[in-house]
Amino acid sequence: MRIVVNHLTRMQPGYICVAGLNPGTGLHIRPVLRGRLSRSLLRTEGGPFDIGALVDIGETISEGAAPEVEDQAFTSWKATYLHDVAPAAFWALLQAAAQRRLDAIFGPDLQQTGASCSLEMGKGQASLGCLIPTGASTLSVDEHNGIRMRFSDEALTVSAPVTDLRMFHDDQRSPRLEVVADLSKRLAHGVPVILSVGVSRGWTKPGDAAPRHWLQINSVHLGDKPLWNQVEVEQTYGRSSGASDLDGLPF
Repeated sequence: MRIVVNHLTRMQPGYICVAGLNPGTGLHIRPVLRGRLSRSLLRTEGGPFDIGALVDIGETISEGAAPEVEDQAFTSWKATYLHDVAPAAFWALLQAAAQRRLDAIFGPDLQQTGASCSLEMGKGQASLGCLIPTGASTLSVDEHNGIRMRFSDEALTVSAPVTDLRMFHDDQRSPRLEVVADLSKRLAHGVPVILSVGVSRGWTKPGDAAPRHWLQINSVHLGDKPLWNQVEVEQTYGRSSGASDLDGLPF
């Protein structure tokens, strides 16, 4: 099976989550292991995965269950990087998969929960998708050094955490503030955007009574430079275990 990677997500330090679109069917596929995916599977670490990469993940076994219907068990050492797709082709693939409403992606069980959205455990028709937001979208860095995006679809306005690996240093905790500032400027100038969105694995938020799958932004794609990957981030900004000073940029 082949996928074009369009979700590249930070997890706990040292671990990532990856998903992509099957170029033949246009459906999302999430390669999963019995354990977690290591950063060693990134192209920057000698592995196959990066945004816009066409990767042959080999034979897979479906392990999907609502809402994570996209899960496919694979053998990590058999996954092979083939090449980066052309920027125009990558953007066209995202556009073909994109919806304009969150409930068109996740199904009618998606509900606004506080400032964000969630699914109850075991509900929802999908856990991954692409969204073309309505109007302006904005990024911000919060007091805990998390990144959030405020955006709207045709029905809702929400604020969701951004887990896009390219926006964080190698410690996967500290935001790359130069990257966030650059994206913010381009968003403010009206550059077209497609969001690779997902919902988390189920967990109980402090103060909540039950576990939920929470909306998050897995990757942000801008039309003026569709094929922007982790390799380019490290070439442009260098590698760093973390930022020592997170002050001084206005978000």
